[in-house]
Amino acid sequence: MANDRICEGEGKGLFFPILPKENTWHKPPRAFMYFVALLWCFLGVSIVADIFMGAIEAVTSKRRAKRLPGGRTVYVNIWNPTVANLSLMALGTSAPEILLSVIEVLANNMFSGELGPSCIVGSAAFNLMVIIAVCVCAVPDGQKRTIRRPGVFAVTAAFSLLAYVWLLIVLAVISPDVVEWWE
Repeated sequence: MANDRICEGEGKGLFFPILPKENTWHKPPRAFMYFVALLWCFLGVSIVADIFMGAIEAVTSKRRAKRLPGGRTVYVNIWNPTVANLSLMALGTSAPEILLSVIEVLANNMFSGELGPSCIVGSAAFNLMVIIAVCVCAVPDGQKRTIRRPGVFAVTAAFSLLAYVWLLIVLAVISPDVVEWWE
């Protein structure tokens, strides 16, 4: 049984096979069933993303009146739409691997598996390094761009590196291969 694949023979995974005796089915009907289920999941993600985007737009459209020293009143945004949209992007790109890690830790009785920490660190490294490199390379020849607020960039880079070091210390030094509640 240990050498069986999850969906063949007597194999059993965390979620698959879903139906009883599904392992005895032919592969095409099972593939079709999982493809329909995958489309259904994508539809659900789309609906949730639309609702979330509507909420972001509602939050970022809020304005407040600000009275200037000369007595004139101007209306200013309460929330920065760029920060809100970047938060949406961060949530959207990081949610899958965070959920994957949580499922893996819960399935392994609070022991970190092979996939979770590697997935999160790999995704964060990709976001930090590759996306920044693509943005730098996308600047046309002869033009230059400057970071208007280098402090924000420095804080982001510093906390990203701090998160990598923290993950290394926790998973390799403090409690190797075990995820404790305080972590």
